[in-house]
Amino acid sequence: MQFQTPIALIVFNRPDVTERVFAAVSAQKPAKLLIIADGPRPGREGEAEKCRTVREIVSRIDWPCEVLTNYSEQNLGCKRRVSSGIDWVFQQVEEAIIVEDDCLPDPSFFGFCQSLLERYRDDPRLMHITGDNFQPPNWSCPYSYYFSRYASIWGWATWRRAWKLYDVNISRWPQLKSSGWLSTYLSDPREVQFWTQNFDKVHAGTYDTWDHQWTFACFSNQGLAATPAVNLVRNLGFGAAATHTTEPGPLANRATGSIGSLVHPPTVQASSGEDDFVSRSIILGETSPADSNFGDRAKRVFGKAARRIGLRR
Repeated sequence: MQFQTPIALIVFNRPDVTERVFAAVSAQKPAKLLIIADGPRPGREGEAEKCRTVREIVSRIDWPCEVLTNYSEQNLGCKRRVSSGIDWVFQQVEEAIIVEDDCLPDPSFFGFCQSLLERYRDDPRLMHITGDNFQPPNWSCPYSYYFSRYASIWGWATWRRAWKLYDVNISRWPQLKSSGWLSTYLSDPREVQFWTQNFDKVHAGTYDTWDHQWTFACFSNQGLAATPAVNLVRNLGFGAAATHTTEPGPLANRATGSIGSLVHPPTVQASSGEDDFVSRSIILGETSPADSNFGDRAKRVFGKAARRIGLRR
């Protein structure tokens, strides 16, 4: 049976991880596959060949499938390539599952996203569905997922209606910043400082990233992220070939599991305890389920450019 929800795959220059992730996508036999690719960077020896190899890998479609491609011959960089690629995805479809070339999903990730895309399709409180769970090992949940204010993007899904709220330049930030909005939305002043510094850099155009803008969209619209009770995506992208995660850390190759039959939470509201853990452990680096450097080394929890700016180094 074919998988009906459109899947968008974002690739670049890493044939080894792309082959593994593409195999996971191919196993679902999606009826519609949208592929986004950036071009090689000038002056990078051998990168053009790697980009060609990646594109050859993702061309191996051996099932009935509508394939749409959005390939750039020039290198656009993280910010422009990913943001423009996802813009293009939602010009084609109403909802999609989005996977990057280094994010290896458990097979149950796809059904989890598909079910929740349908369940919350017309619920504006939900903006994001993630496959990531960064709670500590002894954590448990009575339901199959919880709701969070944090939209992690190592394998995720959303709707056109939510992506319409995305602004790559976060034009509203100066007005919201001056109003003190962020201090009312977040309780910890240190986290307010973290996001203020990141949003300042994004708005100034000095940050080559796309994901903080999505966090801004979710925050400023009080959008929630459905977060699975078990981690469903393993990040393979830590290492020398990565754009940002060049050093291994406790989030690298984090174990995954299968989510099974879904048990839905009875109410739609952010889980404060779980979000407080993410704030302290991932963003501020205070506590760790793995080691004392967990926060410092978790550089991509909310995207490729999530870094400690002025808080921890």
